[in-house]
Amino acid sequence: MTSTSTNNSCKIWCWVIGVILGLVAFFLVKGGGNFFLALLAGIIVAVVLAWLLVRFFCSADTASTVGGSGSGGAVKPASTSGETSTTLTKAAAATPAPIASSGAAAPVAKPKAAAKPKAAAKPKAAAKPKAAAKPAAAKSAPAAKAVAADGKPETLTKARAGGADDLKMLKGVGPGIEKTLNELGFYHFDQVAGWRKQEIEWVDSRLKFKDRIVRDEWVKQAKTLAKGGKTEFAEKVKKGGVYKK
Repeated sequence: MTSTSTNNSCKIWCWVIGVILGLVAFFLVKGGGNFFLALLAGIIVAVVLAWLLVRFFCSADTASTVGGSGSGGAVKPASTSGETSTTLTKAAAATPAPIASSGAAAPVAKPKAAAKPKAAAKPKAAAKPKAAAKPAAAKSAPAAKAVAADGKPETLTKARAGGADDLKMLKGVGPGIEKTLNELGFYHFDQVAGWRKQEIEWVDSRLKFKDRIVRDEWVKQAKTLAKGGKTEFAEKVKKGGVYKK
């Protein structure tokens, strides 16, 4: 590094001197009145003198610096043989390469990464107990029978076990009408509650008082009483406020 800096410094000074002498030549020739000729002369003088100075002064300095006495100018190696040997030995120890039978160095196999331990299997969640089977839906009630062609409702030959219902608890049914209903085959509230339009007309045609069934709402009252309910008129009958037994 020192010899290179010295050589560069020598060249710079040589060029400075050449430029100065070129300026002198420029001004001398310019005194004759020709500017371009003076400029050309100054450039030639500066370049030629600077090149000669560099060749004779700086080249000899560089050769003496680079060349060594008795070495014939050969460049000495940067490091000693001992340092080189030590460095090579360390490199060989760091990366040993096994020699194959063919003489070529076999590539060093990289150590495999340790296998990761498998995660423990998660315990299976306990099976949820199956919901108890829902009981089968209750069978739908049998469809009501179609109305007879003549409109006659279903009748009974006699009252069921336990006796006939007191049909006089229906508003508009007196002892006489109750007797007629029994003769036609009607003894219970649920029979009256099931009458449909044509059947009502069939019964009404056999009574002395027409339109009594619809006007007094026998079917509606009979549905309530058949379920064990109460009606205002039925309560009066029970108390003896309507018909005396």
